[in-house]
Amino acid sequence: MSKKVVILFSGQGAQKVGMGKDLVEAYPVAKELFSKADEALGFSLSEIMFDGPDEELTKTSRCQPALYLHGLACLAVLKEKVADLKVTAAAGLSLGEFTAHAAAGTFSFEDGLNVVAQRGQFMEEACESTEGSMAAMIGGDEEAVKQLAADSDVDVANFNAPGQIVLSGTVEGVDKAVAGAKERGIRMAKKLNVAGAYHSRLMQSAQDKLSAVLADTEIATPNVPVYCNFKATQVADAAEIRETLEKQVTGSVRWTESMQALIAEGNTTFVELGPGKVLAGLMGRIDKSVEVISIEDAASLEEAIQKLA
Repeated sequence: MSKKVVILFSGQGAQKVGMGKDLVEAYPVAKELFSKADEALGFSLSEIMFDGPDEELTKTSRCQPALYLHGLACLAVLKEKVADLKVTAAAGLSLGEFTAHAAAGTFSFEDGLNVVAQRGQFMEEACESTEGSMAAMIGGDEEAVKQLAADSDVDVANFNAPGQIVLSGTVEGVDKAVAGAKERGIRMAKKLNVAGAYHSRLMQSAQDKLSAVLADTEIATPNVPVYCNFKATQVADAAEIRETLEKQVTGSVRWTESMQALIAEGNTTFVELGPGKVLAGLMGRIDKSVEVISIEDAASLEEAIQKLA
């Protein structure tokens, strides 16, 4: 009997120096993918991933293609080692949604890499031309957080898990939200160490540029359902895929709803592909009854193969 899993891909912030190095050393299929990426990009992304420095890998234009490549390399090895693995659906947090689409055959590895590399560049440029910030609101009622965002003139960037919502916008607006959080019953408000205001209106220039790139990218019907961040539903139509990938740049990441929708479909085993086990942590707050197997390196990959084989 084949093992049915939903595959999940990491978002920006999960990257770390050394990511993928042991995969390339241990598995030819991973090595081939890394070589293909370096060639397509015209620079050694693998070198930045393996050796850093951290400030170079952390750049939006570098970490987005790095996480895309890492997630797909993990999946390639897993599929090779677990022959009867049946992927029932895919999703990814923010940038990870692009990786999920590549995994589902929506676009080719190279086309997806090109889109992601340009998305990272556009978002980096938007960060440099605006003064933005983000803050996590922990332990607050969702409606109270949404009202605080509106009153502070900032946007809700991420609905990550119950009691974990991220706000994004101008430095002034985010500071106002942080200062007013306690009186709205929010347990803790914490500013994040980020380069700018992701998933807010300050990313509009990046969204506009990405729209043009997506318009020129060949989009196929995914071979498994892909759940999008923008609507928290599965998308299959090419026009809708382009629209949701585009609007996600300034729109909210509705991760909680997406995971709840996948669980409601009867999915009970999820495989997280990416560094840091961030998505497993969020799932623990969304629904403790489901299993999340996290894969980030050769050791965790071998463990996952044992569980799934």
